[in-house]
Amino acid sequence: MFGNWVKTALLMAGIVALFGAVGLAIGGQSGMLLGLLIAGGMNVFAYWNSDKLVLRLYDAQEVDETSAPMLYRMVAELARNAGLPMPKVYIANQAQPNAFATGRNPEHAAVCATTGILQLLTERELRGVMAHELTHVKHRDTLISTISATVAGAISMLAQFGFFFGGRGNDRGGGVNPILSVLIMILAPIGAMLIQMAISRAREIEADRGGAEISNDPEALASALQKMQNYAHQVPNTTAEQHPETAQMMIINPLSGSGINNLFSTHPQTEERIARLMSMAHA
Repeated sequence: MFGNWVKTALLMAGIVALFGAVGLAIGGQSGMLLGLLIAGGMNVFAYWNSDKLVLRLYDAQEVDETSAPMLYRMVAELARNAGLPMPKVYIANQAQPNAFATGRNPEHAAVCATTGILQLLTERELRGVMAHELTHVKHRDTLISTISATVAGAISMLAQFGFFFGGRGNDRGGGVNPILSVLIMILAPIGAMLIQMAISRAREIEADRGGAEISNDPEALASALQKMQNYAHQVPNTTAEQHPETAQMMIINPLSGSGINNLFSTHPQTEERIARLMSMAHA
């Protein structure tokens, strides 16, 4: 648990610093202070509201024991196994097989499965996926992912604003080096992605391990990952393509791009994840 708080602190420090750097490039010291204030305000807003925003973004609908009995009872059983309060359960009308968890803490958590994953996986495989998502809830990884997705997207928007309106120089009249300004406005969003990538990859591996333990079936989760990997890039997720900062929340990378997108992938290689899970199964 302590390690997760350290990761959260490092993530927030890095993203706030990037936000301030972009503000400096756009408007000097005043721009930097404004950027820091905006970043701080967005962190507070994201803490309380980002889960609702993400669920609305993916048009996720809450379900219960009546509307989705198999999924709801499965999540309830796994939550008991994990020693967690019952999260809210959602289904997103997305053809791509995927799932994610969100919420600021275990008492205010939600897990979401797409219609694609419900159609693709067996009940046993789906159980492994939901256990993976509940591990994110247990480790409070959902707070990391929702806040980082919100602020990383804001950094990109602020950088685009700088390109449209240009840097205004610093408050002492010396002006910010225009080349440096352009570099900051280009590199800041990339830096935000790198922060997300480094934390997200470790988080996914740990969630695989925890999910295998909660479900007591690492082989089922491995099988689910293999199936989803085979289908995910054949079935586009338009919401994720339009909002790539949310890709890190998914159990499988939802983006269909290659090359540079793979370089900045927030997910470990699926083959590596499957190998780790099969080692657990054999042990």
